[in-house]
Amino acid sequence: MEKQITVPKSSRPRERLLEFGEKALSDQELLAILLRTGSKPYNVLELAGLILAAFPNLYELKSASLNELQQIRGVGQIRAIELKAMMELGSRIHQTRQPKYGKVQSSYGLAQQLIDEFKDYHQEHLVCLYLNTKNEITHRKTLFIGSLNQSIAHPREIYREAVRCSAARIICAHNHPSGAPQPSVNDRLFTKRLKQCGELMGIELLDHLIIGNESYVSLREDGFWDEN
Repeated sequence: MEKQITVPKSSRPRERLLEFGEKALSDQELLAILLRTGSKPYNVLELAGLILAAFPNLYELKSASLNELQQIRGVGQIRAIELKAMMELGSRIHQTRQPKYGKVQSSYGLAQQLIDEFKDYHQEHLVCLYLNTKNEITHRKTLFIGSLNQSIAHPREIYREAVRCSAARIICAHNHPSGAPQPSVNDRLFTKRLKQCGELMGIELLDHLIIGNESYVSLREDGFWDEN
């Protein structure tokens, strides 16, 4: 009876990915993670090696038919189906593009959209728009919903999301349920902290809009940027 080889923990793909990241792994190791388990008499790394050895390159593997995959010892119909599904998903991921949600042309234009959107809100909503270098909105998130006249949002939450979606710039906006958009002392202090954090991280805060029932205040247009 052939004995299955035990792979040392330091050589296991999952452990190596956790320690060094996915880019440090070989094709064989990445495939082994997707396979999850081996098939007697092969452990998962050996099985991944057999599959890769059957094809000259990854393009040939991607183009392999179900029948060709099943010719490899240790690859049955179910595993062949899983491999084909994995490769098709990878192909679709490669073809996808980052979604865009419009382009910011001016604070005025953006504010008009938000006035209509926020008009029925009875609580403060802090919304952040995440932009690329062309000022195209690639991500949007409501980061805080609070009670009237209260704001507890923290810059770290805003910039954590910016890093996650690789934003180059951000615009923040929040409403005043009272209907009057005049910035409070807290609004100005919060904006100052947000702007300073952005400067440290290299992610520009383009503006902070305060939205009222029928009007808005842009802290950038209001001269706040020149004060700091």
